[in-house]
Amino acid sequence: MKLEIHQPNMPEPVEPPTRDEAEGCIQCQIGSKMVLFITGECHWQCDYCPLSENRREIDHMYANERRCEVADWAAVIEEARAMDATGTGITGGDPMMVRERVEDACKTLKTELGTDHHIHLYTSIPFPPKHAESLAESGLDEIRFHLLDMELDRYLPTIAACADTNMNVGIEIPCEPDKEERLYELIEELRHTSIEFINLNELEITVGNHDNMELRGFNLTNELTAGAEGSDELARAIRNQVNMANLGMDKREPYGYSIKYCTSSYKDSGQLRRRFMRRGEASISPHEQLTDDGTLVFGAIYCQDDESDEFLKELVETCDIPMQFLYHDAGNGRIEVPLLLAEGIADEIAAPAAMIEVHPTYERLEVSLIWLNEHRP
Repeated sequence: MKLEIHQPNMPEPVEPPTRDEAEGCIQCQIGSKMVLFITGECHWQCDYCPLSENRREIDHMYANERRCEVADWAAVIEEARAMDATGTGITGGDPMMVRERVEDACKTLKTELGTDHHIHLYTSIPFPPKHAESLAESGLDEIRFHLLDMELDRYLPTIAACADTNMNVGIEIPCEPDKEERLYELIEELRHTSIEFINLNELEITVGNHDNMELRGFNLTNELTAGAEGSDELARAIRNQVNMANLGMDKREPYGYSIKYCTSSYKDSGQLRRRFMRRGEASISPHEQLTDDGTLVFGAIYCQDDESDEFLKELVETCDIPMQFLYHDAGNGRIEVPLLLAEGIADEIAAPAAMIEVHPTYERLEVSLIWLNEHRP
């Protein structure tokens, strides 16, 4: 017998969270936060915006990868429960373009999932300070301001009002390599505010912003990441300066806020992967296997719809398998079975047999199909 050693595919190692990190960040790293894309509308036209054309400037909603009708809170709650979410990150576009919808979302999430369900929101709008109280009352726990053009002054009244409600307030911005001088100025200016954290994100080059990034002269760091060259080094230098001061290991005074740096590769291979793993674990069927990559695999026997009952009966009787381990997928014209069973009977049946791999999302996006015999549907 040949002994096969299984080597799992591990994501790039990352630093563990620290105690002073924002709760929203900690839950994202665990993979337990649902992403609620509440609108694609936005006031601004940031040249580094990574949104794809099918989301940008369109007023629609997504709960994780699931497309939802606007204000269809039942679908949102269903998705949150499907991944056993401990929190929600509300994003866009700019969520504050639809402030009342945001407040409805917060109230519904807290009512249906409990007051401990943590909610954070991203916005680039220095909205009237009077709205801070209604946001907090609706259940918003944490708010992150994206400073347009890194201009702080116009945001100060709104930041102060949010902090007065006991919301956790922070700044989240991309680390633009050509804005180094301004970034260093900004971290000093933020000493005199009531923020509790800064999140620096590695500047990404995506399909949605590629042309603009090319005009600014940015290149990819390498072929394995979407990060712009120079962003990683600058973010780490800024983070180190703030951390050293906060630890008393530098001549500078402590900054009074924490700082975190999130790489492009970790967002893809870490946070997204862990969220997929969590949803897969919460929604897996008896005939499926969860892979190290966060996908689901299973076997499939293809058949006509009017033949399905006979196929199911024969599988139960001949293969001695409980009906709970079989699923008739009428939409795709197949019976889903454990992969080991499909591999074992593929050469013995006249029907097409395959291995299927899907993402554990609402749409169950099919990412691979491998035929196990010579038959084809």
